[in-house]
Parts: sequence; C-alpha cells; structure tokens
Amino acid sequence: MEAALAHPIFEPVRVWLDRIGSTPSLALLNSFSEEKDLRNENGKPVRFVAPARSDPYYEVHLFETGRVQTRPGSRHDLFNALAWLAFPRTKARINAMHAAQIPREGGRRGRLRDMLTIFDEGGAIVAGTAAAESLVRAARWRELFVERWREFRIVVVGHAVLEQALKPRPSVTCKVVFAHPNEDLDECAARTIARLRTPSDLPPLPVFGYPGWLPESRDPAFYADTRYFRPASRTAAKR
Repeated sequence: MEAALAHPIFEPVRVWLDRIGSTPSLALLNSFSEEKDLRNENGKPVRFVAPARSDPYYEVHLFETGRVQTRPGSRHDLFNALAWLAFPRTKARINAMHAAQIPREGGRRGRLRDMLTIFDEGGAIVAGTAAAESLVRAARWRELFVERWREFRIVVVGHAVLEQALKPRPSVTCKVVFAHPNEDLDECAARTIARLRTPSDLPPLPVFGYPGWLPESRDPAFYADTRYFRPASRTAAKR
C-alpha cells in the first residue's frame, strides 16, 4: 500500500497520510480533527468512531452528533476520514444536504441524494481554465489531455476513488465540479454542490487520462480507446 500512495492522486490527503504511517487509528484521526477544529454544519465537532449499530439514517445521525462511523482497518473508511480532513466544507455541506432531504423523501431516495452520494464517493474538482472546462463538458479527451493538460489539474474528493486508486486503471471515472485554480477549492466545491440537483449536473472525467498518472498516457493513441474515453452523450452535448 505504501508504494501505491506515492501516486499524485493522493496529494490532497498527503499531509495526513505521511503522519499516519502504517498504523492508522481512530485516536490519531481524531487528534487531526481536533487540530483542525473540524465541525459539521450543525456546529458539532467531527469525531471518527467505530460503528455501534446499523443506522438507516447515517447522515442524520452524523449531522446531529458529528460522529462519523469509521470501521477500523477499512481503507474505504480511512479515505472517507481523510476526505473530511482535506475537504471539510464540502463534506459538511454534503452531509447537511442529506440530513435536510431525508425527512422529505418518505423512505425513497431521490435524485438530489443520488447526486450527493455520487460526488461524495467519486467526485473531483477540475481547477483550471474555462477552455479546460469546455473540453471536459464536450468529452474532447484527446484535446484535453494531450494539448491542453497544462491548463488544469484534478483534485480528487471522492473517497471511493481514492481507494480504487491504490490499483489505478484507466476505467476509473469521477464526476466533477469546476473551479478557478486560485480559488479555495474546498469552498468552491461546497458552494457548487449546494446548487446542483441531479447526477446529470456532474459531468464525467476519466481521471487516469491525466498525463503521467498511468504509463499508457505517454502514447497519444491511448486517448482513442473509447472503452475509457467515451464520447459525450447526446443529452450532455445539448447542455
């Protein structure tokens, strides 16, 4: 695992990975949370705790108590905790929106919460120029990654994608929001998520197309493989 963590996709959480070393613990994660005075949008201090029971209203419980259920030894849950540390505003906004929406749904999750879950698990921020944003939205992958790649960077928020990145492969795709590179990316993502409503509001990005993130990216022909670099759907093309 240690060798895999050298990949640049882990840069947003690097400072905490370096401090955790090979022995992550809830106590250590909570010491990081205390250092940052990490709180949810209900003002509750965020604390990482072992799951006590099955709770169908996980997000409501988190909003009311600040407790993030975190299974010891789970890489997935470790990356969720690290995402809280790296993107506290975004994670708190996602949680608050879930908690507000759940009582309105009558037990049936709607498209808003689908969008929130997709970004929470598999979201990323594209920090770059307006031209780069246009290329992502148009799914013009070769132009984006071969000709314009210096105009943007990818900052992964989704903890499921960070877990998948331990074994990187070209099929891994994020759903993205956009920011100017000089903005506070966490604040920008939180602000953007607050005004979105369905998964279709989040364009897809095959993140391992970024040059240098996979050995295959050295060959421009890599971006012609439509298994990974799919053309824009007709619906997306009309947006």
